[in-house]
Amino acid sequence: MTRAVALILTALTGFSGLVYEVAWQKYLATLLGSHSEATSAVLAIFLGGLSTGYALFGRVTREHVASAKHRGVPPRLLFLYGLLEGGIGLYVLVFPWFFEAVRALSFAMPHGASGLGFVIDVALTIVLIGPASVMMGGTIPILTQALARSLEDATRFHAFVYAFNTFGAFAGALAAGFVLIPALGLVRVMLFMGLINLFAGSVFLWLGRRGREVVSLEQEKVDGEEAPATGSLVAYHVVALLTGFAMMTLQTTAIRVAGLSFGSSQFTFSMIVAVFVLCIALGSFAVSLLPKIPRAVTTANQWALFGLFVFLYFQFEKTPGWAQMLRSLFRDADGGFAPYYAAAFVGVCVLIGLPVLLSGAVLPLLFHSMRSEADHLGDTAGNLYGWNTVGSLLGALFGGYLLYFWFDLHGVYRVAVLALAVAAIVLTLRAHGGGMALGAIGSAAALAVLVALPAWDHRLLHAGLFRERAILPHKELGAIEFIRRNGDMIEQKTLYQSDDPIASVRAFEIDHGNGERSVSIAVNGKSDGNTFGDYMTMSLLATLPALFAEKAERAFVVGWGTGITAGQLARFESMQLVEVAEISPGVMEAAEHFDFSNFEASRDPKIEVITSDAYRAVVRSKQRYDVIVSEPSNPWVTGVEMLFSRDFLEVAKEKLTPGGVYVQWFHEYETDAEVLDIVLRTYTEVFDHVAIWHSKTPDLFLLGFDDPENALDEARLERRAQRPDFAAAIAAVGIGSFPELLAHEIVPLGVLHAHTFDGPPHTLSHPILADAAGRAFFRGEYAKFPFTGYAEPARIGAANALLPRYIARTGGRLDDALRERTVVEACTAHGLPCYAPLAQWLHDAPNSPAMQQTAARMRQAAETRRRWVEAGNPGELAPRNVGLLAALFNEPGQRRTANFVPLETARMASREFERLYFHPTPFRGDALEAIWLRCGERPPSEAECESEASADEDALRACMQRLRPGPRCRAGLAEARRLITGDHASN
Repeated sequence: MTRAVALILTALTGFSGLVYEVAWQKYLATLLGSHSEATSAVLAIFLGGLSTGYALFGRVTREHVASAKHRGVPPRLLFLYGLLEGGIGLYVLVFPWFFEAVRALSFAMPHGASGLGFVIDVALTIVLIGPASVMMGGTIPILTQALARSLEDATRFHAFVYAFNTFGAFAGALAAGFVLIPALGLVRVMLFMGLINLFAGSVFLWLGRRGREVVSLEQEKVDGEEAPATGSLVAYHVVALLTGFAMMTLQTTAIRVAGLSFGSSQFTFSMIVAVFVLCIALGSFAVSLLPKIPRAVTTANQWALFGLFVFLYFQFEKTPGWAQMLRSLFRDADGGFAPYYAAAFVGVCVLIGLPVLLSGAVLPLLFHSMRSEADHLGDTAGNLYGWNTVGSLLGALFGGYLLYFWFDLHGVYRVAVLALAVAAIVLTLRAHGGGMALGAIGSAAALAVLVALPAWDHRLLHAGLFRERAILPHKELGAIEFIRRNGDMIEQKTLYQSDDPIASVRAFEIDHGNGERSVSIAVNGKSDGNTFGDYMTMSLLATLPALFAEKAERAFVVGWGTGITAGQLARFESMQLVEVAEISPGVMEAAEHFDFSNFEASRDPKIEVITSDAYRAVVRSKQRYDVIVSEPSNPWVTGVEMLFSRDFLEVAKEKLTPGGVYVQWFHEYETDAEVLDIVLRTYTEVFDHVAIWHSKTPDLFLLGFDDPENALDEARLERRAQRPDFAAAIAAVGIGSFPELLAHEIVPLGVLHAHTFDGPPHTLSHPILADAAGRAFFRGEYAKFPFTGYAEPARIGAANALLPRYIARTGGRLDDALRERTVVEACTAHGLPCYAPLAQWLHDAPNSPAMQQTAARMRQAAETRRRWVEAGNPGELAPRNVGLLAALFNEPGQRRTANFVPLETARMASREFERLYFHPTPFRGDALEAIWLRCGERPPSEAECESEASADEDALRACMQRLRPGPRCRAGLAEARRLITGDHASN
């Protein structure tokens, strides 16, 4: 009974331990950063603590047993272990407050974002998570010694402890990434997990209150058996170390390949970690079930592990194709999310499960071989697991970071497999005899085999098929041919490719014909910028904030990408310094290939590149900036969500000079309204003055202002826009005039703050964005703006929209030619909302030839869009009835629609009012109400309503009363009134 309870509690503490690891990683990203160097450092500290704990508590167990024997009492190992678990629980309960104190100390110490400053923060991290990690290392040595019944039973129970603890860790890996942290936040997660350890500790204290006898190896061994010679166990320790190194390295490689196949989200990371942890647990459990373990099994298992990973080497470059085939089987809806990841989990298990399972059997098998040669079970287990964890630590540092300075993914994989080969050779020589010469020959042969393996085709891995959700053809041709036939980026000419310590980077050229070309950069298989299709977005990210800022002399840019934003900022005559935080060495090595489009930014003396993640660079910067531009990747990408957090935005806001501007890029594609809502409410919590602009749909700019007066002074903006450097930048993106530039504004200053947002912001202590963004990416939807065309937001929007302010200042009306260009530019920027200015033009000048010509062009574009949407692509259909939209600009008493309005037409008016509301040309709420007042569920006869020709609204209402419009019209009218007054927001 005691053993059963102990194993259950071991699973619970394994669960909490893995949750701690994930939570600590997120906590410490705010201290060390989110780059791979920081991730490797945290993992190394955690593993180093475990290793120290294994070795330390192995010796503590030995000394405790010896002391108890000397005193003639049974050892109280379970009581000792209960103290450890209770200590972990208490430590974790106070960790959130301890962390804040240590972080405050770090910020108070003057040091930079890299070099010695990073070393100082690593030392503080050791103080933070080292003690708890060391205490966690007591599990296996103490419980193995305390509860093993005999030498023969020791292997089985030891494997049980390892398996149950690892099964718990498997559940923790999934729960932390998919459920706990998004739902509870970091502080509450730590509190709940701490309670688990306190509970386990209290139970172990109760179980161990009286002490119990433990196995004595001296009594168990055969009479006359000699004690092992000093150093005789070294070979086993070497095998444990090499296996730990190899498996941690292979796990990080698998995570990166999975990121290229499934997308590098937190879900992919959690899935791969969970597969490794589960299969390791199953391997250990399998050992516990063996009735007898022949000596040759340990060696055979090690060689099988090596052979299977050699076989898998030829499979990894196919995984993007398999992942897309799997993805196409699931609906783009919430209901498909969990089944998809469950199926992906099973698929990954099928692919790599068997070799990982064999790796889980390594330590129990080694322990079985060692137990008859050692003199203490706890000490033996502690040393074995300590060396294995040292190997894992080296795998985290070298296989997860340093080796990528010299090798690509396939090279790092080969290094790991070579370590497995050497481990197998060492074990073979230990078991069957042989000298160093034989071992060296075997190692050289294994190295020769691995060097002869063909390199992985980076084009297959960088295909980016994880963004394709439809069923693609050519599956019958096999995974490699499937990728080649369907990957748009496959056949493009590669200019640069590397797997650096941070990311997998590829720069490739696209030939557009007629001698025109563009260059794209893909990071982890996802395109993050193109010099043609994304030029407007990346250039306006520089131009707009520099245009609005009080002065434009110092700028900070998050992410290099194509270098267009940094290059454009440096082109402004007033700009003195542009600092760019770029985390990936590969991105900077590829930078020269984009110089043709970014004013040779990689060689511009005004530009200074900081090799650091943006969070740490901004926090540690001593500078203040006139302009800060944040253009990271999408927030479903692991680590990027930090840059959308309230914490980061608050720090960035503090770095702005008076009159400074912060601009944040965001996207409407592959996301949803919930994610956009999280981003907007977080942004508005930090910045008191916010406006939103489009470059072109679906790329958004969130502009946070220090001074609202500058943001509303369109005359000042026009003067600056006419400067030669700004005029050139605006013209380079195809914008022909200042009104056309103003047409890119979609949410004027003040509107968002007048709107009521529900829900918490995204913070580092409660990171909700990555989870929501990852789920929205799975569905592949387009985000919809929250409706702000009601009451106070509508009033503020109409007053602060810059284009109407410009028109009012310059004469009250644009000429037809400029109005046409402005409407077309609004369509480029916003998509469907541009039908509002077209409808207003129709309302104002129904007989204008320019208007008719523009409307015809838009009808043609609408049909193209309709075919696009009907073909299964995401998006919304354009409105068919522009005349109905024009009626939404009617003033009271001005009737451009028939007195009778069919119910469906009235409903359409409400839908379009909400869907296409555009603050620069706002629909009138009273016009929508007037349409509903004419609503009837059947058309009137001529005799029923003699006042149809009358403009008297009272007579019209009396007429409609006689028509008995019906309950659906009355309900629609009530709903329309709630929409235009804002009461809909509370329903």
